[in-house]
Amino acid sequence: MKKTLAIVALVAFTLGACLPDDSSIPTARADNAAAAPAAPAVRNGLPDFADLVERVSPAVVNISVDETIQPDGDGNPFGNDPFLDFLRRFGMPAPGFPNNRPNTPRERHSVGSGFIVSSDGYVLTNAHVVGEGGAEVTVKLTDKREFKAKVIGSDRRTDVAVIKIDAQNLPTVAIGDPDRARVGEWVAAIGSPFGFEHSVTAGIISAKARRLPDENYVPFLQSDVAINPGNSGGPLFDLNGRVIGINSQIFSRSGGFMGISFAIPIDVAMKIKDQLVQYGKVQRGRLGVYIQNVTPDLASSFGLDTPRGALVAQIDPKSAAARAGLKSGDIVLKVDGKDVKESEEMPRIIGDKQPGSKIVLEIWRGGKSREITAVLDDDPGATAKSRDAKNPNAHGKANKLGLRLRALTPPETSQLGIENGVLVEAASGLAARAGLQRGDVILALNNQPVVSPAQFVQLIDAAGKRAALLVQRGDARIFIPFKID
Repeated sequence: MKKTLAIVALVAFTLGACLPDDSSIPTARADNAAAAPAAPAVRNGLPDFADLVERVSPAVVNISVDETIQPDGDGNPFGNDPFLDFLRRFGMPAPGFPNNRPNTPRERHSVGSGFIVSSDGYVLTNAHVVGEGGAEVTVKLTDKREFKAKVIGSDRRTDVAVIKIDAQNLPTVAIGDPDRARVGEWVAAIGSPFGFEHSVTAGIISAKARRLPDENYVPFLQSDVAINPGNSGGPLFDLNGRVIGINSQIFSRSGGFMGISFAIPIDVAMKIKDQLVQYGKVQRGRLGVYIQNVTPDLASSFGLDTPRGALVAQIDPKSAAARAGLKSGDIVLKVDGKDVKESEEMPRIIGDKQPGSKIVLEIWRGGKSREITAVLDDDPGATAKSRDAKNPNAHGKANKLGLRLRALTPPETSQLGIENGVLVEAASGLAARAGLQRGDVILALNNQPVVSPAQFVQLIDAAGKRAALLVQRGDARIFIPFKID
């Protein structure tokens, strides 16, 4: 939800940088089938990564993206570019906009990284590297060959994207096991920080299964490997030369590296990759509950011996949870025999299952445990999409208006001090021209409270050609006129 930037606050940044014929090279991996490169030599008590990097770097690629950014409706010339919008908010100069001229489309050239996971040209990177759509994506190999890439699909919830280049017999990376990685082990990253291609940095794993604010699908690997804008989408290697993560975010006070970086575990990314390649989108199961953590006080009040599980705060009345008989106040302790230690684990456990899957929930109700069975729905909020297909949206009319919406959770409405509303996850086209921005909360349309994305579509249909939206942006509320073509 809403994030407050302060001079001393830690800010999470994604890392897409914004900066003004020989296939006989050594193979880094042959489609993940053979043994990975040997561990690096040890010199003076420290690992020497030179041989390892020489073997694996041919499978690491530089990705450049060119797209036209339209200004949003409030005169922000940077559109939805988070990096440049950050500069604008703090009055800092931005590349290509010395005068910060509003309402002027601009060309954006951004740089990221990626790595080849199959010899026929599939490449993994970050979703924020390839952008929202309509961009020209170019992949450059270590042997200086360049290819125009096709975006197979991207998933903004996990920040994973798959792109494809038309080439054969390419070097590939070996896929490792993040679960076996240990805190304190050495790791290395290869990428293009600030456009400096194939830069190598090294460090140690600082923590595992790290969860970031507003993120419950990815148990990040934290490291102190130096990561900067342009490293996005690049691989994080273990000592055996296997990829265990995709470098994705940093925490920083300055916008640059300050010793804390985060990588998406490769097992999470490969599951997304397989679905994108096979289906062009990501399918996730949905139970239909709003949950919260079980604190010691709550555990005591519900008669639990220890704080564990996910407390059900609210049930979607037309969901799998409602059909299964779940109730507000139930505590989910296990899903298919797997412990739910904290509430943050449950969305990923459920999301990893396919729609239509039958699951067994062990719940705590009335001072004792019991089991109930549920059949999962399809998650309409899944954000994966194929660039060549129509952008799937649970509410087609909202999509035509250039909006991607989701309902607010009870903790979010409580934090904002409101009773209802829907969150704008993305705004383009008509919505952007009207002045809506990502992060806005639509409270009402023509003085009618908005309680869900589906109801918003119904109100739009009844509004005719013009509507007035009451929007909460940060701590302020404003009315935005909306013209419907």
